Amino acid sequence: MEDKKLSMVDIARLSGVSIATVSRIINKNGRYSKETEKRVLDVIEKSGYQLNLNAKSLRTNKSQTIGVIVPDITNEFFAKIVRSIEKYIMPKGYTVIVCDSDESETLESAHISTLAAKGVDGIIHISTSSDVKKIHDMVPIPVVYIDRRPRNAGSLVISDNETGGYLATEHLIRKGCRRILMLRDKNPYSTVRHRCLGYVGAHEQYSLEIDKSLIVEAEVSYAAAKQAVLKKLSEDQTIDGIFCNNDNMALGALHAAIESGRKVPDDIKIVGFDDITITQICNPPLTTVRQDTDLFGKKSVEILLKMMKDDNKAIADEVAVIPVSLIERSTT
Repeated sequence: MEDKKLSMVDIARLSGVSIATVSRIINKNGRYSKETEKRVLDVIEKSGYQLNLNAKSLRTNKSQTIGVIVPDITNEFFAKIVRSIEKYIMPKGYTVIVCDSDESETLESAHISTLAAKGVDGIIHISTSSDVKKIHDMVPIPVVYIDRRPRNAGSLVISDNETGGYLATEHLIRKGCRRILMLRDKNPYSTVRHRCLGYVGAHEQYSLEIDKSLIVEAEVSYAAAKQAVLKKLSEDQTIDGIFCNNDNMALGALHAAIESGRKVPDDIKIVGFDDITITQICNPPLTTVRQDTDLFGKKSVEILLKMMKDDNKAIADEVAVIPVSLIERSTT
C-alpha cells in the first residue's frame, strides 16, 4: 500500500473528534481538554501531518512570521537573544526572519519596509534610532523594542542597566579602587547612558569625587578600546580600576593594561558588561555584569504574542526590566 500522509479529516476520524476540534488544537485557538489535545497530537505525530502555513495565512490574514532586527549579528550578546527568540516563538508555529542593520538607520528602515512587504505579523527590534516614531507612522505592525530604549518606543524589554553600572563600579570600589576609568561606547544609546548613571551613582554613594576626565568614549571594538586605554594609562598613572561598557571593550582594556606593564588585578582591576563566552576563557578570566539573554527572548516573545493576538489594539505600553548580576572572576 502506498505510504500516504493523513489529512485533517483522517486525523479527526482516528482521534474520534470533529474536524473543528483538530483545527482548534493545531492552531491553539479555542477550548479543548488536555486529554483530547494529547490524543490528537499523538495521531498527528505518528502521521507526519504538517500544517499548510500558506493556506492558513490566506484564511486568517496572518503570515505566522515575525521579523527580528539586530544591530550586529556577529555580536554574541545579540546572537544569543535571537536564538532565545526562536526558542520561544517557533513552538507557537511562527517562523523568524533575522535582519542585521549594521548599526545603520538607513539599513534599518530598509529592513522594516521589507518585513512589512512580506506581511510579517510583528517585529522584535534592537534599534539604532534615537526616535522610532517614524517607524510606527510608516508601518502599522506590532513592535517590541528590546535592549535599547529609543523615544516613542512603546513596548520594551530592557536590562536594568543603571543597576548593572552601579554593581560594576561598587565592586571596584569595594576592592579598593579609587581612580576608576569608565570606557563607554561613543554612541548615545540608552544602555550606555544608564550604565554611566550607575557609575556616577556608585561614586556618589561612596562619597568619591567624580573626575569627568576618567569617562572616556571609544568605538565599540576591541582595537579601539585597547588604543583608548593605552593612551589614557600613559597619561594617568593613578588609574586603578576600569569599568567597560561591554565585554569586547573590556578585553581590549585588559590587554592594554598588560601591555602598559600593569598587573591585573594587583595594579589595576577590570569589569566588563554582558558575560559573553570569551570572559570565561580569556587570561585572566574577566569579571563582568551578566545580562539574561534567555529571559530577554522569552519576555519579548510573550509581549509580542499578546500584541499580535489583540491586533495591537487597546494594549498599554508594556515595559519589562530584566535583572542583571555581577559575576566575579580573576580580573578583580
